Amino acid sequence: MSYLKFDKAQLVNTEYSLNKEFIRTNRAGSFASSTIINCNTRKYHGLLICPIEEFGGDMHVLLSSLNETVIQRGALFNLGIHKYPGTYSPKGHKYIREYEVDPNPAITYRVGGVLLKKELLLVEKEQRILVKYTLLEANSPTTIRFQPFVAFRNIHALTKANLDANTRATEAKNGIGLKLYEGFPHLYMQTSKTSEFVHAPDWYYDIEYKEEKKRGYACHEDLFVPGYFEMEIKKGAPIIFSAGTKELVPNTLARQFNSEIKKRIHRDSFDSCLNNSAEQCISRKGKSVSVINGFPFLSHSERNTFLSIPGLCLARNDEKTFQEILNTTVKTITNRFSPEYALNKDRTSVDVPLWFFWTLQKYIQSGADKATIWLKYKKTIKEILRTYKDGSHLAIELHDNALLWTSQKGVTWMKVRNNGTFLQQRMGYVVEVNALWYNAISFALELAETSKDKVFIKEWSKYPSTIKDSFNQIFWDENTGYLADYVLEDYTSWSIRPNMLFAASLPHSCLNLEQKKAILDKIERDLLTPRGLRTLSPNNQDYLGVINGNEYDRNRAFHNGSVFPWLFGHYAEAYLDLHKLSGVAHIKRLLEGFEDCVTEHGIGSISQIYDGNPPHKPNEATSYALSVGEIIRIGKMIENLSVK
Repeated sequence: MSYLKFDKAQLVNTEYSLNKEFIRTNRAGSFASSTIINCNTRKYHGLLICPIEEFGGDMHVLLSSLNETVIQRGALFNLGIHKYPGTYSPKGHKYIREYEVDPNPAITYRVGGVLLKKELLLVEKEQRILVKYTLLEANSPTTIRFQPFVAFRNIHALTKANLDANTRATEAKNGIGLKLYEGFPHLYMQTSKTSEFVHAPDWYYDIEYKEEKKRGYACHEDLFVPGYFEMEIKKGAPIIFSAGTKELVPNTLARQFNSEIKKRIHRDSFDSCLNNSAEQCISRKGKSVSVINGFPFLSHSERNTFLSIPGLCLARNDEKTFQEILNTTVKTITNRFSPEYALNKDRTSVDVPLWFFWTLQKYIQSGADKATIWLKYKKTIKEILRTYKDGSHLAIELHDNALLWTSQKGVTWMKVRNNGTFLQQRMGYVVEVNALWYNAISFALELAETSKDKVFIKEWSKYPSTIKDSFNQIFWDENTGYLADYVLEDYTSWSIRPNMLFAASLPHSCLNLEQKKAILDKIERDLLTPRGLRTLSPNNQDYLGVINGNEYDRNRAFHNGSVFPWLFGHYAEAYLDLHKLSGVAHIKRLLEGFEDCVTEHGIGSISQIYDGNPPHKPNEATSYALSVGEIIRIGKMIENLSVK
């Protein structure tokens, strides 16, 4: 039996199956995503979603869905499913018998005497989806019909029937080409065997996306159908439908499908699912290699890139990709300090450049040479530190006590806002910003001493002891036994949040062992869950333990109780550093609990956030790079500690 598999009883129950989503990528920016019964519930769902360079590389939905109809003895059985206001039509999910994932998504349908298998495969590094149909059983001649639903729109928008669309199809070998609007590439839809294409252009109105409706967003869309393909299908003679931005020779489709399937990472265990998800998060375009923050609607994030690549790459022994991504991201960080950037953008992510130092520390821990790291990155290291020191970062001031003062709202990772207003105050002395500041300087000095950079050492050696003293004076309170979240003028926030964790987990810490233990005890009591750490203690009056409702309500819950799996990585690091081998059993038990995640929301992956309240339901992005990377990294921590 497959590791990831769903049966008829689960699939026909839309309350269950519409909450299970798949994601497949081509490793170059394009992806396919929907629910396991192929009913789109988000505007971000589609079978071919591609970056369009003519539109700044933004993601666009070309092929939204593909309806199949099985015809036997004049009877038509439509296997598709769409949600319309108040109803589903057609209701093809009632024919589904099973859904399997390994090595690629596959659905088996039973229609009378017909048993039909449908497989999805996104071609690697090419803007193309292949859908293979295999007739497993049939008691009479069988015809199959394909009806493509196309969108040609940005993933964040919805399209409506209009007179501007060029609905005229052009001929292609065994198919057609379609280009609804200028600037888009043609979408070539072709079949591996000769088929009849019947031109029957029409708009399908008010297709409803329930996830958008639940959030209070616009949720109805009109999709264009140019007509349908129709052909006979026989046992032992599979048919492949292709949709791509380049025309191809149809008789090569079977060979291409078989070649692509051999490249797939099997998802037959928890570890292999994580490995597959890690690969899907990495995008290669020419010489640029980057991390896609999360599917199906997040793009790139410098912070999340620095935080995730130790797990996505180093923990998987992929140093080459780590270096490629790091070097790509370092260029964007360096650009933050240019006069041109300052004129056009508000440099508000005050912690992002400081996470670069942590990423280098993970690199050295995995075996990189300190002298080599200093030689390669010392210019960037010095530039970042000098920017904070000189106050050229627009949202930061360096005070006489050597701590960083944050002068704007919404400049930390907790920066969600409603109607332009940031929901978290978090200004002044912010705990994780100053913990990162201390770690960055201490680490830079460590590298400089290895390479005997006396000028740098002389300039910066006085800072760590001053920061350490000031940090404890400002943030630590013996009576509470934990760190303040932030201090603004005469106000000190004692809200129990996970941000203080970084002061204990970073390699260079301002805290002693007793303080670290006290913090971890507090976090374990108030914040630790089977899915990671809450963003706020349930004992706080502002705590919101469930993520639901419209955008406003969901945003309020985002950092006021929601659970983030990636924070578990830093908890595990601090815990294992404190307890060593005796702490492995605790962390391993928690890690094993994450195996349930791969069948909860994003099939084979780990979601972005979870409810703070049990049963900790998953939410937001169905596959989140930082969640995946940190869970992989925890496994590597346990492995390394056990070996030692």
